[in-house]
Amino acid sequence: MAKATFAAGCFWGIEKAFRQVDGVTETAVGYTGGETPDPSYEQVCSGRTGHAEAVQVDYDPARVSYDDLLDLFWRVHDATQLNRQGPDVGSQYRSALFFHDPEQEAAAQAAKARQQASGGQIVTEIVPAATFYLAEDYHQQYLEKRGVASRGL
Repeated sequence: MAKATFAAGCFWGIEKAFRQVDGVTETAVGYTGGETPDPSYEQVCSGRTGHAEAVQVDYDPARVSYDDLLDLFWRVHDATQLNRQGPDVGSQYRSALFFHDPEQEAAAQAAKARQQASGGQIVTEIVPAATFYLAEDYHQQYLEKRGVASRGL
């Protein structure tokens, strides 16, 4: 098993996308990349903690590769938008790849370079994985709980 962490705007839709991938065994939404220990949703939404809304993905590399997960990451958000996705604005909605090992870092850098070459200024941060704080329970599988998980993105 392996772990990957992605930030790409509001974590609800991103989690939904990764939960539908064959080989992804677990997802959790939360906060990472900031300074405040164990922040609440309200604190993160203030934009003062430095955290990003993110999804942590546990996956089986024998069934899905990190490169495949990166491909999905690029497809489900606009990596040219600085600190925003759609109506969500603030540094907590930034595009970021939090790598867990040197291989993920190299793959993320290569994928970003490919995206950059295909046009548009990619603003995605590529940074070491930091402490991941689980979001409150009501955020976990939020769209599934509301009956919208089966709809396409």
